[in-house]
Amino acid sequence: MFADSVDSDIAPSGTLLGLLQRGRGDGTLHALAAPRAEALAALSHCLRCDPRRDWRLEHRSLYYARLHMELDAGLDDIEEHLFGPDDLTDSGEERTGLALSVLGHLASYGDRGALLLLRRYVSRGANWRWALDELAVRDDDAGLRPLGPAVLARFPRTPEGDAELAAAVRDAFEPRPWRLWAEDPDRPEQGERLAHAREQGSFGRWQRQMRPAGPRPGWSVRAVLDWAQEGDPLLTAAHPAADGPLASVPAGSAVHMAAPGPGPRHREAAAARCLAAVAGPEDRPELLDAARSGPGIARAVALRHLAERGDPAALDLIEAAAGDPAAADPADLAGDPPGTVARAALDALSRMRGTAALERARRWARREDALGTAAATLLACHGAERDAPLVLAALRRTVRAGGPDCGALWPLVDGAGRLAVHRAAPLLRHVYRETSSSQLRGRAARALAATDPAFAAGFAIECLWDCEESTREIAARHAATGDTRVVERLRRLAADPAEEEGVQSA
Repeated sequence: MFADSVDSDIAPSGTLLGLLQRGRGDGTLHALAAPRAEALAALSHCLRCDPRRDWRLEHRSLYYARLHMELDAGLDDIEEHLFGPDDLTDSGEERTGLALSVLGHLASYGDRGALLLLRRYVSRGANWRWALDELAVRDDDAGLRPLGPAVLARFPRTPEGDAELAAAVRDAFEPRPWRLWAEDPDRPEQGERLAHAREQGSFGRWQRQMRPAGPRPGWSVRAVLDWAQEGDPLLTAAHPAADGPLASVPAGSAVHMAAPGPGPRHREAAAARCLAAVAGPEDRPELLDAARSGPGIARAVALRHLAERGDPAALDLIEAAAGDPAAADPADLAGDPPGTVARAALDALSRMRGTAALERARRWARREDALGTAAATLLACHGAERDAPLVLAALRRTVRAGGPDCGALWPLVDGAGRLAVHRAAPLLRHVYRETSSSQLRGRAARALAATDPAFAAGFAIECLWDCEESTREIAARHAATGDTRVVERLRRLAADPAEEEGVQSA
């Protein structure tokens, strides 16, 4: 699921398979011009082996569904993939989620076979919850109601089975099917069981609310820092990397590369918010001491708090933490994950604003280490026109060192567009062509629209077929209409009920 472009799973960008894996508009155009058997094989490979770097952020399902219809591909390959032997042993969403989403779009376009296949997978498949969510927004009541007995049979009438059912009802993305099953007049016992499951879920939620484990009024700064350092073992085990201040930072970025693995960082963001409520001017010496020499997580919390408030000492503390040898030595972190302090320092810098922070960033941006990249990122996001050479230099260094899939490129690419760095256009075109991340490609397209005069008659036309809605919207606003393909494609997008409103408005 998180393939790198240098991995053999991602084909070169100049091949049909590589274009389709990346979700590029040229992938569709080349597939329609290629021998049908070759195009079908490449499409099938993408549906069986999801090529996205992060399936939670990147879109491919509508892109593949449209190509599936253009090629009149049939459903045999998808059915074989869904009901193959692997489905008995691998219940992970990432194995079948893309294929099920494609079926959902095909059903929206009126493909009756796709609808029936989704119903059958709900009854028999391992990833039935995903298929049910697809049906919940597309199928009618008459199609959903008969699925109730098969779904409820998945939960044995035991305390464990009842608890699993209560969790499934509580966490359902779309409650409509469960409501239909509970109100089914032909199956009263089904309604009784679902009513009990809803009560059990509500009672569990009430119990959690009545037993808060976090800070309480009256806690001191020291108590909050100790609570953060202590961590939450249960949360850590359940969600090893889904929380904290770096949740939205792209994997591979300069900040993220220093991020810790499973550990007490899950309380870092919450503890920083608590400090905002309990810390006063008299607590500054204690916070400065924690940010200078405290244990890993407590030091990270203090750094974040001071940076968010623009404390005059924050920048010196960030520089010291980013270059502290102990910050990168697991033996000196008292059990904290390696890189905790260095990562926190870079994260704290990204939260700073104001003249002093920008002036210091201009000094640091010339460095060729993580602090230099973080400083250039701050300038890319909040700097002035005079910072364009520093942002361009950082962009060149990052592409050279990390390649076109490096997460640190995201804000630098945005900054090149925001600052209209025209000399960055060749680099941006390289990133556009080569990256396997459709999100980064969309950012490159937006930056090219601001820096490359040839964009309107070049990449903008291809972007009309891109897999990302935001990229198609950029294309709709910039593509030169002198090309007959552009006018026809714009008409089709405007009339397509599956297209997003932003694209149609553009």
